[in-house]
Amino acid sequence: MGALDGQTALITGGASGLGAAIVERFIGEGASVGVLDRSAEGCDVLAETYGERIVCTAGDVRSFEDNERAVAATVDRFGGLDAAIGNAGIWDYNVTLADLPAEKLADTFDELFRINVLGYLMLAKAALKPLVARKGSMTFTVSNAGFYPSGGGPLYTATKHAVVGLIRQLAYELAPHVRVNGVAPGAISTRLKGPESLGMEARQFPGEAMEAGSGGFVPLGRMPTPAEYAGAYVFFASRADNVPSTGAVLNHDGGFGIRGLGAVPRGGDDLVEKLGLS
Repeated sequence: MGALDGQTALITGGASGLGAAIVERFIGEGASVGVLDRSAEGCDVLAETYGERIVCTAGDVRSFEDNERAVAATVDRFGGLDAAIGNAGIWDYNVTLADLPAEKLADTFDELFRINVLGYLMLAKAALKPLVARKGSMTFTVSNAGFYPSGGGPLYTATKHAVVGLIRQLAYELAPHVRVNGVAPGAISTRLKGPESLGMEARQFPGEAMEAGSGGFVPLGRMPTPAEYAGAYVFFASRADNVPSTGAVLNHDGGFGIRGLGAVPRGGDDLVEKLGLS
């Protein structure tokens, strides 16, 4: 038996990267899954891979109508909705304020906030009635940039801080009917695209380079995979394991909050030798 047997979830940005890993894990845990993703080709791949267990809507998370279509398609196919996962987002590739062209600042602000924050609000609004009907849950992808600097530039970091506030406000407004939580991943090798307003829509996240150097900045010593992050979303969607939690954000980031001030970002590199276990 899976942790999500009999449940239905809708996941935005589910056709690639972290979203695809969440889809795979949810289906493996027994859920039926709806997806909203801007890639029609990605939707076709999901349909070929999972067949009747999935329904994918090609659309834009910034559009309320597209979110409504995705919710309707999911409810029509599977009979209801238990969990909404807001995951689609873009990254600003650490562009600093000094490097942001003044003439592009407003457009880039609008693009990042409309995708990373408004997209979550659109999903929450579109999914509200079916989630209340089943006393379901919402889970939103945050980032370690929702708590610490340098996980992005000022615009990306501001969007993720905004998502933390959104989670807390929605958790208050929707209690006791819908649980609202967040997962804040750290470094991850995924397909985060950049803003079109800065000409970064075709850029590829430097996952391989980050993985190669992760021992120098991730306290766990390596960069977790998208699949390894996906279990946190299962936990927050679970009706058995997560009944007490709403308004919480899991810093699921490989230990960025305990990096310390020493030459290496952890204090246990010589622990095995000290204990005579080598």
